[in-house]
Amino acid sequence: MEKNAAVAALAALAQESRLDVYRLLVAAGAVGMPAGQVASELGVAPNTLSFHFDRLRHAGLVSVRREGRSLIYAARFDAMNALIGYLTENCCGGMPELCGAPARFSKSTKAPLSGKAKAHV
Repeated sequence: MEKNAAVAALAALAQESRLDVYRLLVAAGAVGMPAGQVASELGVAPNTLSFHFDRLRHAGLVSVRREGRSLIYAARFDAMNALIGYLTENCCGGMPELCGAPARFSKSTKAPLSGKAKAHV
């Protein structure tokens, strides 16, 4: 990924509502989600959502396809992985193993998960 593409992607994600939209699309997987369902799940007005979709699409983070009368938006996992790779490569001095695994978060509490299973005694 080129620096200007990384900057565009990070700028698009640097807004709370767009980040929520993107995370929802990532959770939906490759099949994507109709725009109306995204609006409903996030409680965002359709015209506002359209603006956010456009910003994410122009940054290369989402794709859109038409199915009948619906627009289906999907996260572009190739772009997400390229951004993560760009950040890891450049932020870890070319040794991504020094960065460790990405943090995982609880869906319900949004708290970081330790990644270690607790032993039951």
